[in-house]
Amino acid sequence: MLEYRVEIALWAISGIIPFFMLNIWTNNNLNEAINISNLMLSRYFLCAFLVRQFSVVWVVFSFEEDSLMGKVSPYLIQPINPFFRYFAQHIAEQITRFPFAFIIVFLFFIFNPEIIWIPNFGVLLLATISTFLSFLIQFLIQSIVACLCFWTEKASSVERLLFIPTLFLSGLLAPVVSFPEYVKSWIYLTPFPYLIDFPANLLSGNSTNITRGFFMQILWILLLLPVFKKIWSLGTKKYTAMGS
Repeated sequence: MLEYRVEIALWAISGIIPFFMLNIWTNNNLNEAINISNLMLSRYFLCAFLVRQFSVVWVVFSFEEDSLMGKVSPYLIQPINPFFRYFAQHIAEQITRFPFAFIIVFLFFIFNPEIIWIPNFGVLLLATISTFLSFLIQFLIQSIVACLCFWTEKASSVERLLFIPTLFLSGLLAPVVSFPEYVKSWIYLTPFPYLIDFPANLLSGNSTNITRGFFMQILWILLLLPVFKKIWSLGTKKYTAMGS
């Protein structure tokens, strides 16, 4: 990952969607409708940027490429699930992009000094755990989709469909609190608000239900893990490769 650090820097810069959304919200005074100050809204989108940086997952694309290139076959004879390999790659990439992400945050603070704040250790620890749980949820979801490569060559097409609700319901474009009540009545039962919105609110100091947030994150991990194991088992039984 260090070898390709320039590419990782570009990926870090490409994740600045929350800053564009912040500009839209503040320039149109949209935050007044949900009773959030410009200061707290700015902190929310800054934290959304950080959470997104350290929870983004692309395993479906990596596994799809390896499947098409025939690299999965030697992985299957190793005494460890190949997805541990992809998991380690993601962790390494996150560690590598750490300085690039915080350079962007530093520049953001230079242009917006009134937003500067330092979360206390307890909040920082909870936000870090929540961000990691968000990463695990997204990794499991994409791993389940990636296993569809055993039946189709373009599992990434399914992932692109999932990206639509993720984009609009995760809190990346707007805080979930801004959604209509009839939407919030069911959206909190899905995994999407716990991918960006919950960790970002936790880190920024905005009001959030901490108990419900962690409970739902852990619940979704426990629900997705056996699904992944089952579809992986079915897929490997079906898997065939050239010359096998």
